[in-house]
Amino acid sequence: MRQTWRWFGPQDRVSVDDMRQAGVQGVVSALHHLPTGAIWTPEEIAKRQEAIGLMRDGQPSGLAWEVVESLPVSEAIKTQTGDWRAHVENWITSMRNLRDAGIDVICYNFMPVLDWTRTDLAWRRPSGATCMRFDFTDFAAFDIHILQRRGAAEDFPDDVREAADRRIAEMDDAQREALAGNVVFGLPGAAERFSLQDVRDLLDSYAPVTDAVLRRNFHDFLEQVAPAAQEIGVRLCCHPDDPPFSLLGLPRIMSTEADYAERMAAVDLPANGITLCAGSLGARPDNDLPGMMARLGDRVHFLHLRNVRRDGDAIRGSFFEDEHLGGQTDMVALVDAVLAEEARRRATGRADAEIPMRPDHGQDILDDIGRGGQPGYPAIGRLKGLAELRGVEMALRYRDALKEGGAA
Repeated sequence: MRQTWRWFGPQDRVSVDDMRQAGVQGVVSALHHLPTGAIWTPEEIAKRQEAIGLMRDGQPSGLAWEVVESLPVSEAIKTQTGDWRAHVENWITSMRNLRDAGIDVICYNFMPVLDWTRTDLAWRRPSGATCMRFDFTDFAAFDIHILQRRGAAEDFPDDVREAADRRIAEMDDAQREALAGNVVFGLPGAAERFSLQDVRDLLDSYAPVTDAVLRRNFHDFLEQVAPAAQEIGVRLCCHPDDPPFSLLGLPRIMSTEADYAERMAAVDLPANGITLCAGSLGARPDNDLPGMMARLGDRVHFLHLRNVRRDGDAIRGSFFEDEHLGGQTDMVALVDAVLAEEARRRATGRADAEIPMRPDHGQDILDDIGRGGQPGYPAIGRLKGLAELRGVEMALRYRDALKEGGAA
């Protein structure tokens, strides 16, 4: 696995120097300051590459921008409204500009309205560490009582709705405001910051977009961008829904192995690939992450290795971001499946045998607490996770070398 690290640009509280000292091999970044739907110009791409390439003292960092996360897909594209055709053309132009700059892995998502959803961005653990949490009761309280979405109450089981009624009654104004801010935080570092009215307006724009319509619109998008990616040598990798179940009455079409298989079959090209995010997919009890890697690995172009712990076995439920080797995904088995896929690729001479991986998210520990960094992206918490994942990989490679009778 190629060890990478997400960086949100010069405003990120985790610096290029920090990444260099963490020993990562490459950088994952995006031009979050550009509006969704705009072209990523060669000049803007070069600025980010230059920033990644230098340490504070002006010395070369030895790092390069290797993976884009994310090249955003506009709501217009997802709903096929407004300037959506121009946005698709701009997306393809951005993709070509990135490839001309030497970047050939592009992660994106097709989630309606919000790119990810949590109810608490700094949930305290018994150790004193903090992490991100999705509390289903808190979310129901937000949806029904704060956002006041039409039909929201009917979208939740009776027991959850009743618990939400009690929860909201216990909150003061400051707690309600904090919950709303957490839910609509969106993508860290993104240009957009949504108000409650923005969310309501976006939800209204999705009124005619059923599950079937969103799937069709996604396939239309793929039919335009995937052949272009194949032609120029870019690997596209769609990120799963986060969390992987319906929220706000919106369809979710990248939540299960079946969803991924359907999207890959819709445009059956190697360039049309997968971001296997163990954390997002692991929030559903019916997703088998090691099995998904084994069965879909041929099209996995990017890996997010993180772990979550669910409160129960319901498909829609609460969870929190656990330690990388904690949680309910067998991370050792998942890394083993990744190494097996990489071995298959090397045996067939694939140029992309080494799959880029990043230690996704992490708990805030030690000096992370109070640093004010991007939620979910601490320096020390991710470094701890990266070290653990390195150890798992090294141990598995040593095991395989012993089986083959060679040196590790």
